[in-house]
Amino acid sequence: MDLSKLSGCNVLVVGDLIIDEYIWGEVERISPEAPVQVVSVKSEDYTLGGAGNVVNNLRSLGAGVSVMGVIGSGIHGDLMLKKFVDLGVDTSGVIREKDRPTTRKTRVIAASQHVMRIDRETRQEISAQTFQKLTDGLKAGIASADIILISDYGKGVVTPALFARIIEIARGQGKMTIADPKGIHFEKYNGVSLLTPNLKEAALAAGIEMITPATSVAVGEQLLQTLRIENLLITCGKDGMVLFEKGEEPFKIRAEARQVFDVSGAGDTVLAVLGLALAAGASFRSAAAVANTAAGIVVGKVGTATVSPKELADAINPADDVAARKHKSLSELAEVVGELKKQGKKVVLTNGCFDLLHAGHIRLFQASRQLGDVLIVALDDDASVKKLKGAGRPVLLAQERVRILSALDSIDYVVVFSTAELSRLIESLRPDILTKGSNYETAEVFGHDLVEKHGGRVALVKVTEEISSSRIIDAIKKGG
Repeated sequence: MDLSKLSGCNVLVVGDLIIDEYIWGEVERISPEAPVQVVSVKSEDYTLGGAGNVVNNLRSLGAGVSVMGVIGSGIHGDLMLKKFVDLGVDTSGVIREKDRPTTRKTRVIAASQHVMRIDRETRQEISAQTFQKLTDGLKAGIASADIILISDYGKGVVTPALFARIIEIARGQGKMTIADPKGIHFEKYNGVSLLTPNLKEAALAAGIEMITPATSVAVGEQLLQTLRIENLLITCGKDGMVLFEKGEEPFKIRAEARQVFDVSGAGDTVLAVLGLALAAGASFRSAAAVANTAAGIVVGKVGTATVSPKELADAINPADDVAARKHKSLSELAEVVGELKKQGKKVVLTNGCFDLLHAGHIRLFQASRQLGDVLIVALDDDASVKKLKGAGRPVLLAQERVRILSALDSIDYVVVFSTAELSRLIESLRPDILTKGSNYETAEVFGHDLVEKHGGRVALVKVTEEISSSRIIDAIKKGG
């Protein structure tokens, strides 16, 4: 499908709004008070979870979004509203209940391992007054949307009465509805255009105890027979998805093999991308395939995550050109590095002109890569090389140098920068190690203070060869 159409759609999201809190730390000892790990906290951050994560995924792909749900009146409700405002989301349908807490899930992560989760929530159904406020806003909210997504986390917002009202209004306006269910009583979702349970939920709802990928077809057919739903998409984790359309054979979609770091929020991504693709005019099969690809991307990230248009496009149409995969802008690379660090990866950075590669450069790259898990090469742009090296340089333009560096297995990413931007680059990436050749002293390495300020270090790679690009060029000029 044409992914550019995704940003032209308007979506209404109704459901349970959650704040996901992440506490990142390190474990170095066991508590003397009890046989539990002591986590030394290094950082904390908050992201949108539940229906909020659906909203975040939609905005990441450029969709216009309105959200309806319920939050508390405390600081975490304020935080959620601020995040929505920062995303440019219409929050006129968000109701604040004075005595209701904003649902918050706190995850403690140490050395990329999920140590603990703490939930602060209520599952009590929303008050009659809140129900009335939500239903009062549904008609206008549905009228302005191309599709309606319902994210039910069982926190008391998506009651059977509210769900029935959504379906009634949406049908009256000819709008499609998609629901991500919770629990095993799927009768609540009768009338929905498409239901998206995972295999475990679907099997329990169908009354089938043996849960394996092979039973997914039997589970889906059973649910289509017993429920008044039009279509069904069962997500099967690493085994992909199965789409059921009435009158059609089940359509199986295989998942691509990927390293899985965190499956939290993958269902939110499926709901968001599936709905957005359908709103953009894709068929059920095409939309499901795109959603399957998106889910494969987010499970490779730590924490509740989104997928960007570029990530999705690259995954659907992978580039044959290795330079296209390794060459990143600074903003793209900062996001990549943030994700790598969540996974506990050690990031190494080296920088230079690298105009005409020689044996010394290769030694630098190989030695640098051995110091960590990922090597980033920051490449001076053409104007910087000319300023540093003089007239006639660079011999090879930045685009050519990027292609050459990208062909080396020891290099994972390449970024082109202006020499004047080196401080900003180091601040953005915060590498664990900055490398240079041993012909430098640590104090002479530009940016060493910034690296050390953020807990990193400078490593000098021993250089023994009397060789440089400038000497090679001079020798060529002299005909030697």
